[in-house]
Amino acid sequence: MGFAEQRFNVNLSILFTELPLLQRPAAAAAAGFSAVELWWPWTDSPVPERSEPDALRKAIQDAGVRLTGLNFYAGRLPGPDRGALSVPGEESERFRANVDVAASFAESLGCTALNALYGNRVDGVDPAEQDALALENLTLAARAADRIGAVLLVEALNRPESPLYPLVSAPAAVGVVDQVNAATGLDNARFLMDLYHLAMNGEDLPAVIDRYAEKTGHVQIADSPGRGAPGTGSLPLEDLLDRLGKAGYDGWVGLEYKPGDRPSAEAFDWLPREAR
Repeated sequence: MGFAEQRFNVNLSILFTELPLLQRPAAAAAAGFSAVELWWPWTDSPVPERSEPDALRKAIQDAGVRLTGLNFYAGRLPGPDRGALSVPGEESERFRANVDVAASFAESLGCTALNALYGNRVDGVDPAEQDALALENLTLAARAADRIGAVLLVEALNRPESPLYPLVSAPAAVGVVDQVNAATGLDNARFLMDLYHLAMNGEDLPAVIDRYAEKTGHVQIADSPGRGAPGTGSLPLEDLLDRLGKAGYDGWVGLEYKPGDRPSAEAFDWLPREAR
């Protein structure tokens, strides 16, 4: 099969960041891609002024690309935060305020995958309290996603880079997925399988694929070590994506890697243009 058999989209929150946000969709289109994904773009505002999402929506539509994935509000990302939904107090409230806003923006662009980052452990707070809050907020998010025909994604990150994040293995993230589905009865929560994060955790990637492909709603890739483009590290990404396809995964593969010391437009030489 190989890379040419996959459907790739570009994460505009890590690639093309040398450009202003509103110029990135057109840059992805110029590089040959038809789909993009985003972290929540307004890190300081879970409920931005209407003009801001309106402008981004127009930029995506004018570029002729499809939005295939969007994060809910997750705090400062990139930065010290790893989500807001399990953090008691103001951050949890900001996440809740964002749920319908993010879902509405996603719906307006036909986006059917919403990612909810769990959030870091907080000193002095009982982890069980955080987990109960997380389940409550993920249930709200799953219901909002269901209203627009979308899936809710739950992602495992890696311990070296996110030491306070509790979901640092595939089984941990899938366990939360199962809890959310049991709580809502909607069965629209899915695992976001980021092969870079799982590799950084030292997981057996072929085993993870075989075990969890059917519960996977989205896949993201970067090479490891370094979080660069495929071919800059040691991960057999082509073989791993082939294995995912054989296991039944036929969704988008998000390119969530750093371009390195070059413009983002030059960071796709590993992928023939006709396969973008």
